[in-house]
Amino acid sequence: MKQILFISITALLLVTLFANSQTRMSRSEYIDQHKALAIKEMHRSGIPASITMAQGCLESGNGNSRLSRRSNNHFGIKCRNDWKGARVYHNDDALNECFRKYRTVEESYIDHTDFLMQNGRYSFLFQLGHTNYKAWARGLKKAGYATDPKYANRLIKIIEDEKLYLLDEVKPEELAQYIPDIKKDDKSPFGNAREKVIETFDNLKINPYDNREVMVVNGLEAIHAMPGDTYESIAREMDMKRWEVIHYNDLPKEAVQPEKNELIYLQRKRYNAPKGNEKHRVKAGQSMRDVAQKYGMKLNRLYRLNRMDKEQEARSGQVLYLRKKKPRE
Repeated sequence: MKQILFISITALLLVTLFANSQTRMSRSEYIDQHKALAIKEMHRSGIPASITMAQGCLESGNGNSRLSRRSNNHFGIKCRNDWKGARVYHNDDALNECFRKYRTVEESYIDHTDFLMQNGRYSFLFQLGHTNYKAWARGLKKAGYATDPKYANRLIKIIEDEKLYLLDEVKPEELAQYIPDIKKDDKSPFGNAREKVIETFDNLKINPYDNREVMVVNGLEAIHAMPGDTYESIAREMDMKRWEVIHYNDLPKEAVQPEKNELIYLQRKRYNAPKGNEKHRVKAGQSMRDVAQKYGMKLNRLYRLNRMDKEQEARSGQVLYLRKKKPRE
């Protein structure tokens, strides 16, 4: 009887182990399933797709970790005080820590982008460009994304082993070929049929700016004005309201047409310049607004930091404070 019971238990364990091995996702399968999301987020933010993909692999154990399966959290992002969404509790650096919970994997990828873009300690990374994956990996470690001392090297190894750096070269119009073949009833965010690829591509809103180069300044999306642009036409093209373009760029209400190559922000500017830009020496012909635009900071904030009256212009050669208030003379 005991021998029969032992054989039964052994058989059950073998069946369970086999089933688990069948459901575990390999790294290549994980990359194939989610690389289009990483590319989409790259064109929205400037974060290298290779970095997003490598972090997803590492943080989620290729989609097999308990946290990723239980809560769709593929980047190990904890709740923090400003998190208003669903929560799940998981042992990490400490017992029973609070982690963000998402309805879908796509939400996790989007929130990962937003987390890096909205957190000031990562702002310097957005000056690196979307093809410098080694600098991004080291910068993430330096900024404290993970406590693992080998975190940067692990990301770089995944990128180079899997040739993920090739994803950084993918143009928005090429995304469709990176969406995997979808099986019937697949829960992928890209739908349940290959025929939906074009519809999905439209819904992703990837870089709708056609022939415009989208850059990231101080963690913010921005474009350069082209000949023939008006603030009204830019607002229509960017699916924005005219007042948003005017307000975000410290323009007078009556402004009509930007200068050629003028930097136009598509998001609200920040209160300070990026870290490492403490001061600025004014050049001949450079206005206070020019300086505010250069560093992606609010014009009123620039005036306050330098104890200047609104609409007062700086002198050529004057040193402006960009992050801390100018000491009283």
